[in-house]
Amino acid sequence: MGFIKRVKEEIEIIRQRDPAIHSSMEVFLYPSFKVMLHYRIAHKMYLKKHYFLARWISQRGVRKTGIEIHPGAQIGKGFFIDHGNGVIIGETTVIGDNVTLYQGVTLGGTGKEQGKRHPTIGNNVMISAGAKVLGSFTIGDNSKIGAGSVVLEEVPPGSTVVGVPGRVVKRNNQSLPQEELDQVNLPDPIKEDLSTLHHANAELTNRIIDLERELRHIKHKNKKKS
Repeated sequence: MGFIKRVKEEIEIIRQRDPAIHSSMEVFLYPSFKVMLHYRIAHKMYLKKHYFLARWISQRGVRKTGIEIHPGAQIGKGFFIDHGNGVIIGETTVIGDNVTLYQGVTLGGTGKEQGKRHPTIGNNVMISAGAKVLGSFTIGDNSKIGAGSVVLEEVPPGSTVVGVPGRVVKRNNQSLPQEELDQVNLPDPIKEDLSTLHHANAELTNRIIDLERELRHIKHKNKKKS
């Protein structure tokens, strides 16, 4: 793909996914746009084994945007970082098509792996603000990672993950069109567990009240007989 065509594609992606944008000219001010220009050039240098030059270009992008994408990372089409300050993407990360990241996301390693150290992100995945995905495993297609989650193991396709450590709370999601990229309205497993415990406690309390009532009735009958 030519440079001009790539720039037009980046502009269209940002305009589609950020409702705050009012004109194509604004795109040139966006950190996501700037960092992807740096990444594309740095990645080409990396593939040619010009590692120092690749990192130099990459670090210029970091200083301008606050987003760190290692030039060795592999990123597919339709990639978008919303706001983006504090986003970190490691060297062996593989990102599929139509992936959206929010600010503070880390796609990193645990420090224990060798070789492939960073996650593989499938197609149509949304990773919400502050989420950390750490290790060499796959986030399946059409998945959502909730804000602040820490994901340490494989995520099946079509899943919603929340919590620390992250756990799957919903599966078999439909493909995520961009209008459904919602960081907020995700399942809350702690709230659901508390609600379940509340209902169970209410049932036990009612059962105890019934048993006490039956016991008083039996005692009253026994008194009458005596």
